[in-house]
Amino acid sequence: MATPVLEFKNATIFQKDNLILDDVSVAIEKGEFVYLIGKTGAGKSSFMKTLYGDLPLKNGEGNIVGYDLAKLKEKDIPFLRRKLGVVFQDFKLLNDRTVKDNLMFVLTATGWKDKKAMTTRIDEVLDKVGMKIKNFKYPYQLSGGEQQRVAIARALLNNPELILADEPTGNLDPQTSVEVMQVLKEINDNGNTILMATHDYALILKYPSRTLKCDESQMFEVVQKTV
Repeated sequence: MATPVLEFKNATIFQKDNLILDDVSVAIEKGEFVYLIGKTGAGKSSFMKTLYGDLPLKNGEGNIVGYDLAKLKEKDIPFLRRKLGVVFQDFKLLNDRTVKDNLMFVLTATGWKDKKAMTTRIDEVLDKVGMKIKNFKYPYQLSGGEQQRVAIARALLNNPELILADEPTGNLDPQTSVEVMQVLKEINDNGNTILMATHDYALILKYPSRTLKCDESQMFEVVQKTV
């Protein structure tokens, strides 16, 4: 059987000295779409931050895209993040650069050198999210939904083994949330593994999938009808 893209065993998640999640044991296989739900402060963001190396894993086992989080060195974090695609709630686009230049910046920062190959890759990912014709626009000229599409394209640039979407529809209206969700589902249908933290239960009902819940320092799987 293939190695899971993400696997935790008896792991404890801390925010400084505060226990956030205890005894986390979970695995996500390649190609899955998994929701992570829970109240504000229940541990979703802390778990996500642990996955991309922003918080250290102090206790237990945690492996993600081939990296042992318990032994992760600071110098390894940029290489871990190249194998992940991270989509944030607030887009985190550079307002003084066009859409194309935002993505070019990421490719340059992650070691790409061939300008022609870089332009081709940017066109590919923008095409996937329906934003190729707006590559000359600046983020402030785009709607929230369009900015999030660009952020998703950015997350796809380096062919990540896992996409971490942390409240990707949190700043969007319901209709735009559905549009962004459709983009994510299409990407998943094409083989990308996605873990999405969300408060939007309407989206979960509309696009049901495996769901993990954080509650009272625990993480557990829930059946759809009890979400």
